[in-house]
Amino acid sequence: MRVGILTGGGDCPGLNAVIRAVVTKGERQYGDEVTGFRNGWAGVMEGDLMPLSAERCRDILPLGGTILGTSRANPYATEGGAQAVRATLQREAIDALIAIGGDDTLSVAGQLAAEGVTVLGVPKTIDNDLGVTELTFGFHTAVQTATEAIDRLRTTAESHHRVMVVEVMGRDTGWIATYAGIAGGATEILIPEEPFDIAAVAGRLRAHHGRDVSASIVVVAEGARPQGGEVITQTDQRDAFGHVRLGGISRLVADEIEARTGFETRLTVLGHVQRGGTPTAFDRVLATRFGIAAIDAVHDGHWGKATVLQANEIRLAPVTDLTGKAKLVDRDLYETVAGALVSSPG
Repeated sequence: MRVGILTGGGDCPGLNAVIRAVVTKGERQYGDEVTGFRNGWAGVMEGDLMPLSAERCRDILPLGGTILGTSRANPYATEGGAQAVRATLQREAIDALIAIGGDDTLSVAGQLAAEGVTVLGVPKTIDNDLGVTELTFGFHTAVQTATEAIDRLRTTAESHHRVMVVEVMGRDTGWIATYAGIAGGATEILIPEEPFDIAAVAGRLRAHHGRDVSASIVVVAEGARPQGGEVITQTDQRDAFGHVRLGGISRLVADEIEARTGFETRLTVLGHVQRGGTPTAFDRVLATRFGIAAIDAVHDGHWGKATVLQANEIRLAPVTDLTGKAKLVDRDLYETVAGALVSSPG
């Protein structure tokens, strides 16, 4: 078979591990010819191809990012985009297409599958917010990166008797904030699922500092918002999937904490450092398992499906089950674990 593969949306540690697994097993076990499309759906629309081989992919397992490049291009938001995708696949004699991505990339795959395109999905997001699958690769690496940053910030917070506000990624869900906050021993964890009362947060920080403690860590997801308030954005401009660029909640939180408590408060926005760098061993293994399952599913003709992790097994689910509705942080995890180890949620 001639198999196409693309990576769409934000970059993510583990993408190259998926590519390597698909190409290596496809070529060596099935005799496939695997071709990459550069820069996500844009490459399919434009016919921008990159030949792939087991030899070419031999050493990419530990590399962050994606050798194929990525973009947030949306064929259904581009005039004639979906038709261009189908035309490219026909012209290049692509028998099957594997789309690796998050909600946006997979939503396009779902639409194309409904129109008869032989496409299969592999879920990817550091936010861990896709439905059906218990984990997505990249999440573990992002949490590890955020936790290491919190550990480093704690020492300077304690030295200067400060409150450190750490902003992590998480547009609609607070998985990274919750896990990194628990692992880093944060005093407060603020997530999109639970609008926060800044007065209550400040009150708990005052009480915390009153117990012979002079430093605190507050972890806030970029999509968190105060009760009765709105999500903070950098611009009103939207990308091809209708998303605005978030950012600024940590400034609001830091300013309010300092004004209400009198504690010197500094902020750190981790931003894209959470996406970059070498994937953890866990993410390399999960991504490899997804890639192997994906090429097997191609040869079994499971079009419109996606690889998922359930009970530590790789299974298949309709790609549409993974999109359209974010998987929220487990309330028991947030309230029971985070509430017991850090200040109680507001």
